[in-house]
Amino acid sequence: MKSPVHRYRDVEHGRGLRGAGTGTTCVQTEQRIPISKDVITSSSASAMWFIRDACGIACAVITWLLVFYAEFVVVFVMLLPSKNLTYSIVNGTLFNTLAFLALASHLRAMCTDPGAVPKGNATKEYIESLQLKPGQVVYKCPKCCSIKPDRAHHCSVCKRCIRKMDHHCPWVNNCVGENNQKYFVLFTMYIALISLHALVMVVFHFLNCFEDDWTKCSTFSPPATVILLILLCFEGLLFLIFTSVMFGTQVHSICTDETGIERLKGETGKWGKVPCWEAMQMAFGGPFSLSWCSPFAGLSCKKSPQEHVTVPQGEIIEEDVIEIPLE
Repeated sequence: MKSPVHRYRDVEHGRGLRGAGTGTTCVQTEQRIPISKDVITSSSASAMWFIRDACGIACAVITWLLVFYAEFVVVFVMLLPSKNLTYSIVNGTLFNTLAFLALASHLRAMCTDPGAVPKGNATKEYIESLQLKPGQVVYKCPKCCSIKPDRAHHCSVCKRCIRKMDHHCPWVNNCVGENNQKYFVLFTMYIALISLHALVMVVFHFLNCFEDDWTKCSTFSPPATVILLILLCFEGLLFLIFTSVMFGTQVHSICTDETGIERLKGETGKWGKVPCWEAMQMAFGGPFSLSWCSPFAGLSCKKSPQEHVTVPQGEIIEEDVIEIPLE
């Protein structure tokens, strides 16, 4: 007895279909309706998310250490020795606030589920429970054996399919996807701001020290002070350029409703795009407000994930592309 579904090859670019019988069948593009992300939801929305990747963990630790180094130089080399108390209080408060928000955004981006699709749900029983319409097509990821929603891609580091995956960032040890893109954008923005702030303070400190005695500019020796400031200047300039480019790229991706992977693979224009402002509201959690700049605000405008439903048990299907048979 033949199976009610046919076996196809999963082609990421063209999503072409090749029959497994004696002849070759081809399903028209308009008939191959991908399954919506609202049907397939993450099975562990409230669970702690952390990727056990040695390279990513090392990069995340280095990120925090670099912020702490900048904090040390700004506070102990430039602000505390300053004779102007108002200057020290204002700049110290501003820098520490931005640094705290940057680290909080980094932590949220790292420990938030980016939109992972449940693993191992590619079973005949589960597909039947979705109650899809005849003629619809669902795609199975052959690596994590999950049914992939539209615009989901597999990450080889996270070993999961991620909804609206933009890229995997080792600096946050996580994918940037549908659920944590806001936190990644905030992280790049706050790092760029503290880098710019540190550079401005370094310039003013050098000018003051040239006019005054170097021994009165810092509690450290003049050579040590110069080395610390030069290293901070190099770090600030490097990260200002890098994070500014990343921030602009992410905002552009949100406004155009295209992820980095979709542009790389030429998958643009295959879905109904939303306007720029609506896409910004979806990414940042609602109408424009100060909560857009807060890494602690939840994404209230998004649909709350469905309650976890036990997936019907069964054997993983062999097909990578499954067409719901016509009645």
